[in-house]
Amino acid sequence: MRKWFILLPLALLLILPSNTSAQTDPDEIGAWYMYIFNTHFKKDSLWGVQGDIQYRNYNIIGDLQQLLIRGGLTYMPKESPLKLTFGYGYISMGSQGDINDNLVEHRFYQETSFPIKLYKGVFSNHRFRYEMRFVENQDFRTRYRYSIFLNIPLNNLIIEPKTVYISLYNEVFINGQRKIGDAKTIPFFDLNRLYGALGYVLRKGLKIQFGIMRQTSNKFGKNQLQLSLHNSF
Repeated sequence: MRKWFILLPLALLLILPSNTSAQTDPDEIGAWYMYIFNTHFKKDSLWGVQGDIQYRNYNIIGDLQQLLIRGGLTYMPKESPLKLTFGYGYISMGSQGDINDNLVEHRFYQETSFPIKLYKGVFSNHRFRYEMRFVENQDFRTRYRYSIFLNIPLNNLIIEPKTVYISLYNEVFINGQRKIGDAKTIPFFDLNRLYGALGYVLRKGLKIQFGIMRQTSNKFGKNQLQLSLHNSF
């Protein structure tokens, strides 16, 4: 049973991301620049904080898609692999091209994540997230997200300083409330994100990754380059 529990997310990683009917953005390549951090209040503390800052563009740089600033309080129960988080995010969303329209979202979220070692040198992390969304000029909304992350070291057995590794993830977004006001509704399926990257461990607690993500919905597709710095301290 445990074997199937481990293999199921891998199957989801392969079968969920494709949406061949989604129209691709004519600009094709966008870019996300990200700083992701997490830390504990004390060395052996069960409590900590985590967060990220993301600058997302419709193109490589300059045409703002989103500015996302997010942070949360974390708790890791004793003798458990779980990490529990409650946090808040501020999102400023721009419009593509020369239009200067801007939309703001305030988002509260709860999540749990846990690691699973799949095989020697292959590590995964699973994350379930529930979001409470207050989008400007819309009714209150909720969303459910599930992610699986895989890190595969290439020149070491474990991910340690000077390790080159492959990073993969797939994330599925499902909407809760579908009525958003003014007689408008949104679909049950919101988004899927499929990502692949090459990473390098600069030093203990500091990694850099560069890759590409394919984001699809029922009607739309977009490719995004991603450059991210991951800091644990």
